[in-house]
Amino acid sequence: MSEPADTAPVDAAPDRVAGRMRRVRALIVKESRQIMRDPSSIALGIVMPVILILLFGYALSLDVRNAPIALVIEQPSAMATEIATGFRLSPYFEARTVTSMAEAETLMRAHEIDGIVHVRSDFARNVASGDASVQVLLHGTDANTARIIENYALGTIGLAAQRLSDEGNPVAGNGPVKIRSRIWYNESGNSQYFLVPGLIVLIMTLTGAFLTALVMAREWERGTLEAIFVTPVRANEILLGKIVPYFGLGMIGFALCVFAAEVLFRVPLRGSFAVLTGVSMLYMLVSVGFGLFISSVAKSQFVASQIALIASFLPAMLLSGFLFDIRSMPVALQIFTQILPARYFVTLLQTIFLAGDIWSVILPNTAVLALMAFVLFAATLRATRKKLA
Repeated sequence: MSEPADTAPVDAAPDRVAGRMRRVRALIVKESRQIMRDPSSIALGIVMPVILILLFGYALSLDVRNAPIALVIEQPSAMATEIATGFRLSPYFEARTVTSMAEAETLMRAHEIDGIVHVRSDFARNVASGDASVQVLLHGTDANTARIIENYALGTIGLAAQRLSDEGNPVAGNGPVKIRSRIWYNESGNSQYFLVPGLIVLIMTLTGAFLTALVMAREWERGTLEAIFVTPVRANEILLGKIVPYFGLGMIGFALCVFAAEVLFRVPLRGSFAVLTGVSMLYMLVSVGFGLFISSVAKSQFVASQIALIASFLPAMLLSGFLFDIRSMPVALQIFTQILPARYFVTLLQTIFLAGDIWSVILPNTAVLALMAFVLFAATLRATRKKLA
């Protein structure tokens, strides 16, 4: 009689594993069909990423084009004409010539122009002595735009000064010491190269955290979870059945973003696509884990959506370094960003896209995301067990 007792656990173990696999597979199929039948899931998981790609990629730009400025040339000369021509031919400016500073100041107060380039009447004489200067006045209500226009204006004047110097006419600021600047990783200074990789963070956060947060909360409201609780399904099997479909949906959004970055916006991918995919999969796990944790705590779709919006999507947009430099934030916010997964993912994306596989950046940020994923899934499993008990 002892022989069957010894062999029973050995024979039962494969049956238990097979039973778990069948239950998980059934849950994945059930959740996948629910996604396909639910228009809101398709809209948030596929349609919304496409809209965000087009909106942020084409409409949002930190570059300034056709900035209206006024040119005040008090005394026409070959030197002044050289500078004015540089502004008129530049794609960054829409230059208009006015007759006096009073007229230019009136346009500035009416906010019809963003800047004034003032070439004084003694400019040609001062060029000969090497002490010429050009005055640039900017509308400072939008400080960011003003700084960008200032850099463009200084660059345009610098090119004109260089041409004059090459012709043997020294201009102030263009003496024997010449400054040659070079921008690494984004030589053209195109803001799309900076924004489009960061857009992947928003889309994967939207699909992972925001959409997943509604899943279990919706089932709590509809009462479908109670029917699952009375079955042999375990908490980890429920979570796995939720994770796989939404993880796949998030990776579809990732694929759309990479396609748009490469084909539509021509963002260079200097790193390995395999590394990019790997870190994106890891962040997707973090995002899905956070969404499941929210939905395990909040039983209302409204409450879950508000928590997901405030705790994941908005920080991913505002505090991750996607739009604003973290070093420019108050110290308290800089410390707070240390617990935001999006901060590390933004750093990874911008590094892999624009700089390449810089392992001294990739490895520590990936390790932090892996730790966050482990903590989130452990907390979610614990919170779900409490509800199953």
